[in-house]
Amino acid sequence: MEPSPADQARRAGLRRMRIVATSLLGLAFVVFVVTNGHASGWLGYVHTASEAAMVGALADWFAVTALFKHPLGLPIPHTALVKKRKDELGRSLEEFVGDNFLTEEIARERLAAAQVGLRLGRWLEGPAHRQRALTEGARIATAALGRMRDDDVRDFVVGVLMPRLTQEPVSPIAGTFLKGIIEDRAHHGLVDLGLTEIHDWLAANPTVFATLMNERAPWWTPPWVDERVINWTYQQALAWVRDMRADPEHRARSALDTLLIKLADDLHDDPDVQARAEALKERVLSHPQVGETVLSLWASVRTSLLAALADQQSSLWARGDAWLQEIGSMLRTDTETRERLEGHLGDVVAFFVTTYGDELATVISHTVDRWDADEASQRIELFVGRDLQFIRINGTIVGALAGVVIHAISQLL
Repeated sequence: MEPSPADQARRAGLRRMRIVATSLLGLAFVVFVVTNGHASGWLGYVHTASEAAMVGALADWFAVTALFKHPLGLPIPHTALVKKRKDELGRSLEEFVGDNFLTEEIARERLAAAQVGLRLGRWLEGPAHRQRALTEGARIATAALGRMRDDDVRDFVVGVLMPRLTQEPVSPIAGTFLKGIIEDRAHHGLVDLGLTEIHDWLAANPTVFATLMNERAPWWTPPWVDERVINWTYQQALAWVRDMRADPEHRARSALDTLLIKLADDLHDDPDVQARAEALKERVLSHPQVGETVLSLWASVRTSLLAALADQQSSLWARGDAWLQEIGSMLRTDTETRERLEGHLGDVVAFFVTTYGDELATVISHTVDRWDADEASQRIELFVGRDLQFIRINGTIVGALAGVVIHAISQLL
């Protein structure tokens, strides 16, 4: 057991309380000596009170001291209890903690009383708190990315992931997934992005477009005809892409949705389409270049992520802050979301308590077993000894009051 910085303060507090308790015993002794021989009158009450106070103080001094050591160094039976029964104390404490703290009901009750969801939402309300969460998250993510070696990634992809994907039929899953995306119109953002990129490229590269089209022109047509046709085609293509980008209900986009829905249904239901898709999947995954391509892609992604994590002005940090702010707002205002989060946390805590509660409790007894008996006794006394000195003080006061009552009764009799 390593001493903590607070031990000095605890030791000073224990010393002060010992002085107070011992001073009361000394005061009772002085009063007893001064009033000795005065059995009548009010001094009789004082004498009896001081006598009973000494008895109470000595009895409680013995009781408190006997917990940690032999009083006056005498090997009196049933003293130095902590030192002698250290191991039994550890097992009793283990049983007490296991039965009264590490249970599913208590864990769920304490978690519910803590209102983790609401407190987390309020904590995320502060920009400084969100910044702290992002900083810690970025530090952990950077450390994790730094520990992932290229060889490990390659071995996982080539030795585990690709063989598993080769064996598992993915066509029905892909069909269901694709159909869900189309029905939810989740693909429109990707289509808009693609159309925007095509439009911007066409607008910025008319000469490249003209060169490509001119290579396809018949050799026998006059150049001025080619120029007019290419220019007209360019304008039509630019307008068509612009119209598709501006109109979500454009016929071409509707036709694309219909094609994707048909593909999704075929992937899910048509054995011929499924067989072709699986064959294509196997050819792609079995190609020797796939592993190197995945590794190269992973290296690029990791480099980009590390750069974004290191730059607090990057879009990744901005999106992370917005995301945390949104979560905080939901936790503060949406009772259903908050209850769902706390329910999941309760399930996690209950699982660990139910599964590992006994193992966690045994840490107490195992730790206590390794302690040195003398050191353990001294450390425990350092932590609780100051409060135990109040027993001595109370024993002195209660003894004095009992002495007064006893003397009064004797006078009445």
